[in-house]
Amino acid sequence: MSVLFDLAAQVVSPVCTTPAECAGQGVDTFLGTPERVWASVAALVALGGVVIGWLALRSVRRAGSGGRRRAIAALVAGLVGGLNGAVKLAVADGGLGTGNGVFGAAMALALGLAGAALGGLALARSRRAEPHPASPRASAGK
Repeated sequence: MSVLFDLAAQVVSPVCTTPAECAGQGVDTFLGTPERVWASVAALVALGGVVIGWLALRSVRRAGSGGRRRAIAALVAGLVGGLNGAVKLAVADGGLGTGNGVFGAAMALALGLAGAALGGLALARSRRAEPHPASPRASAGK
């Protein structure tokens, strides 16, 4: 239980932007600046889009596998992560190593584009995999 209390104490503690400021507040760990956290979360969302898109692309031809829902989820996650990365890159004040999350934002942008592309490709393939209602294959199953 003490781990949960430690995490809860860190969440409610004031945000510190430098290791020295964290030491002054009595916080043991420095998670990073809010800009870095924003970029990191955007990169993780975009990475999730890539993983879901890959899984959707693999299972899109199997009936009942949820490939279409996965493809839509990958498309949305890729777009959200990529757009957050692009916005973060646009508003960043400095370059790499300044605490502005430039590297994480660039990764989010690249992974977001890849996730959206995989999701879009899986979505297109899922549309082709569905039998047309008037096709002989669709009526043979009835």
